[in-house]
Amino acid sequence: MSEPMVLLTTLNENYLPQLEVLLTSVLLNNPGERFQLYLIHRSFSAERLEELDSRCRQWNVELFPVHVDETIFADAPVTRQYPQEMYYRLLAPQLLPETLERILYLDPDILVINPIRSLWELDLEGNLFAAAAHTGKTEIANDVNRIRLQMENEYYNSGVLLIDLVRGREEIVPEQIFQFAKEHPKGLILPDQDILNVMFGDRIKPLDDYIWNYDARKYSSYQFRSAGESDVSWVMEHTAMLHFCGKAKPWKPLYRHRFGVLYKHYQRLAERFFVSTLDEKDEKKEVDA
Repeated sequence: MSEPMVLLTTLNENYLPQLEVLLTSVLLNNPGERFQLYLIHRSFSAERLEELDSRCRQWNVELFPVHVDETIFADAPVTRQYPQEMYYRLLAPQLLPETLERILYLDPDILVINPIRSLWELDLEGNLFAAAAHTGKTEIANDVNRIRLQMENEYYNSGVLLIDLVRGREEIVPEQIFQFAKEHPKGLILPDQDILNVMFGDRIKPLDDYIWNYDARKYSSYQFRSAGESDVSWVMEHTAMLHFCGKAKPWKPLYRHRFGVLYKHYQRLAERFFVSTLDEKDEKKEVDA
């Protein structure tokens, strides 16, 4: 049997419905695989963690909540622009158990629509991270970010990160990250993503965004870049991760981008899992009574 894939997410209770959708998409499209889920948090209630653990056990996912030791962030700039949570994925090597060697971070606004084992087993070739940049002739934002941050490398999206935790414990120094944030109080637009790129951009193995971090807003752009090859059928067959980047989200009203209906489908599937879990929990309570 293959080793379990180890996933990481960092969120608050408000994003639990999106986490359920993400997990549903992961499990349905990776049949036969085993998963562990690490959740770095500072504010989940015991009741909500118990509910989430119950659902994860229903799906044969091992849940490992990691409550953050706030003393680590005593010297960190923490403001409305720089919430403490922004540091979690970058400091995963320091926050997670030393027994872990690698982990796959996923934003909760992602759908996994094809197997991801090949990404999990990717050779990082000595890099700290693997990530995708949204590049191409129509991706002006990528070039703007490179100029804004005075970088030579691509501007990588931090929504999907394969992280070498062993090297990260050796090379990522929390105090250096906090100091960088202090020195750039107004220059970081997407703070954690900007820090990732400026401080570690040369330690990132590039991923193909068509496969591993497809910006769900940019269907027309991908079509243009691929000379029409990457139509919907191509995406459904080849793309592993659809990322619903930006402020517009498919669980909110009036979402107009192409893959919104696919997200709503997985919402319905997640609700069936959720209802099933609650029903079984209620039945057990009645039996125990």
